[in-house]
Amino acid sequence: MQYVPSLKTKYKEEILPALQKEFGYKSVMQVPRLTKIVLNQGIGQATADKKLIETAQEELTLIAGQKAVLTRSRKDISNFKLRKGMPIGIRVTLRRERMYEFLERLIAISLPRIRDFKGVSDKFDGQGNYTLGVTEQIIFPEIDIDKVSKILGLEITFVTSAKNDEEAYALLKHFGIPFKNAKN
Repeated sequence: MQYVPSLKTKYKEEILPALQKEFGYKSVMQVPRLTKIVLNQGIGQATADKKLIETAQEELTLIAGQKAVLTRSRKDISNFKLRKGMPIGIRVTLRRERMYEFLERLIAISLPRIRDFKGVSDKFDGQGNYTLGVTEQIIFPEIDIDKVSKILGLEITFVTSAKNDEEAYALLKHFGIPFKNAKN
């Protein structure tokens, strides 16, 4: 038997029928779903310190469970001592099983580890996608705090197939993302 993440099972058995009933969809194919999760880390200080980008890439690979790729600058900006093609960030895109596993770890373990946590903002982008900013990478249990050289933040973007923000909000709320002012 093949391993299936518990959130994927929860989506198929609980969330899908609930959203279908809530929004009155005729087909299960109309129900919004999570298509991918993108983790992005911009490292502006990497222009001065080359070692910083390597350690950040290793850390993001540990967090995601999948190799992180470098993002390079597209143009020269002299004020920032930046040349075209220099590495300035890292990102990783999670899909399918890895995406559900990461989401489960984020909701159950990482978010509760944030100091004075009262929930995440409910600002969506207008197309049904949600980006969550995390100020410290040390909230993830995969990171050994003693080995961290510099505290870096990262962005976690949830890309959904929802047509609007209301549907995406309902989907992520059902998954268990703790929003600040819940609109039940």
